Formats: sequence, C-alpha cells, structure tokens
Amino acid sequence: QVQLVESGGGWAQAGRSLRLSCKPSGFTFDDYAMNWYRQAPGKERELVASITAAGDSTTYADFVKGRFTITRDNGENTLYLQMNNLTPEDTAVYYCHADSYCEPGVCYSEYWGPGTQVTVSS
Repeated sequence: QVQLVESGGGWAQAGRSLRLSCKPSGFTFDDYAMNWYRQAPGKERELVASITAAGDSTTYADFVKGRFTITRDNGENTLYLQMNNLTPEDTAVYYCHADSYCEPGVCYSEYWGPGTQVTVSS
C-alpha cells in the first residue's frame, strides 16, 4: 500500500523557519522525481519545488526562490522542504507528490500525500 506521510507543519511567526518531511512507503522512492505543492484557502494548488530522482537537480517557484530548499535522502526514503523567512502568504496546506513516469512498456502512477498545514502569522 502506497503512503506518503508528511510532517513538520504547524504555526510559525513571519521571518521564522519550518522544515517539512515526507516519508513515502509502498513504492521505490529513489525511482521517482518528487515535488512539494501547496494550496491556500480559495486558491488553486501550486507547485512549490521539485527534485529529480537522484537529487541532483532542483527547481523552485519564483515565490519561494532563495527562501525554500528541497532535498531528499534516498537512503532514508525521506523528502524535505526547508522553509526559511516565512511570510503570511506561505500559509497553505503543503503536499508531498511523487511524479508519474514511464519506461519502455510501462508507466508508473503519481502519488499524493494527505497534506500538512502551515500557518504563518505576521
């Protein structure tokens, strides 16, 4: 059974930091590129950061560049999102996501975690 369990969310004051973790199980973690998404109330879900399966390349949304860092530890089957200099606009539910991908003759599904709430107060 596939599970992605996020942790590390909570409340923080503006300017402070939080670190999110995602611990997947039920699939081969280091075969998948991984992402963090977020969804604020009344807004669409948006991509925050991505990392390749090997962890050798990352990309970020402009609104988090220079503040957030995505990393992964394939030995520990864990994905992280270090969030620094938080602002109230970062308040959202944050989701861990495993990208779908295809190899010759077979495709593998995407997976989503249930999300973890991050609330930033001014």
